[in-house]
This record gives sequence, C-alpha cells and structure tokens, in this order.
Amino acid sequence: MTEKNTQLTLEQQEELLSVLKTRFEKYMDRHNGMEWDNVQAKLEANMEKLWSLHEMEKTEGEPDVVGYDKEKDEYIFNDCSAESPKGRRSVCFDREALDSRKKFKPENSAMDMAAAMGIELLTEGQYRELQKLGNFDLKTSSWVQTPDDIRKLGGAIFCDCRYNTVFVYHNGADSYYAARGFRGSLRV
Repeated sequence: MTEKNTQLTLEQQEELLSVLKTRFEKYMDRHNGMEWDNVQAKLEANMEKLWSLHEMEKTEGEPDVVGYDKEKDEYIFNDCSAESPKGRRSVCFDREALDSRKKFKPENSAMDMAAAMGIELLTEGQYRELQKLGNFDLKTSSWVQTPDDIRKLGGAIFCDCRYNTVFVYHNGADSYYAARGFRGSLRV
C-alpha cells in the first residue's frame, strides 16, 4: 500500500489560504466576531488540517468557518457549497455497504472518502445548524452520521432542505444517487 502525499506545495498553501480568506470575508455572517488572522495562524500551525481543507476544496465543498469551540480552542469548518459537493456524490454510505453490493457498485463510500480526507461527516445536528447559515441542499441531499442501531439494520440517514424545512430520511446504506453526496466537518 502506498502512502498518500498529504503535503501541499507552498504555492498550493498560498492559493488555498487566499481562497479561504476570500470566502471568510464574503460570508462574515457565518462567523460573527471572528478574525481571519487568528484562523490563518491556526491553519499555518496545523498543516495536516490545511491538507484536509485542500481536499474539501478540491471536491467542491467550499469549506468555511462556521463556529469556534472556546473550550478546545478550535475553529470549525464545514462544507458550505450550495449543493452537496460535486466531487463526493454517487457514493454509498460506508465500506460495509459498498462491499455488500453485488452489481453496479459505486466507486467509493462516504465514510471511506471522509476518512481519507481527514474529515468527518456532519451529524444531523450539525446539518441543522448549517441550514441556519444559508440555503444548502435545495436540489441535492447529503449523507450524515447514522446511529448504530439504524446502521446495524442496514440503513443510513441523509438530509436535505425543501420548503424551508430540513428533512431527515432513510435509505439502504448501499444505495447511491447522482444527487446525493456528503458534507464534511473539520476542527482546526
């Protein structure tokens, strides 16, 4: 097994920080009272997290700061793309679901992709909080972390927003659709 390269070039770092700063300044309502210089200092001190943000950006997640955990001194980034990130759609829920498919397997699973990127799927609660910051998933849906009791029975849950309401649904964990992906969260 080859080890993946999690190092960004200086050019990639500068480009990503510029994109993140521009987005941070454009959507100040997502992070009232926070200052970019503090966020950037945290990122520069945690290069592996910067790599994860690069992966989120590369798959069109448009990560942005959505909170700050004072107790842990961590900034919270979530995917803030209007629709579920394009580079993370058409995936089933997890490895078990992927392995159980006999025909027409998707290329990957949401949980495997998130782990490879160093991020976590949003919880239902995080998804609901994100919806307070804007209009997300009006045409798509996103897998979210699923309680073990549901997963043990073969299901998984996903969310979307229709009619100004967040809906939580279930599906077989092995299902996948072109309009369903997943949103991630990262603490820095």
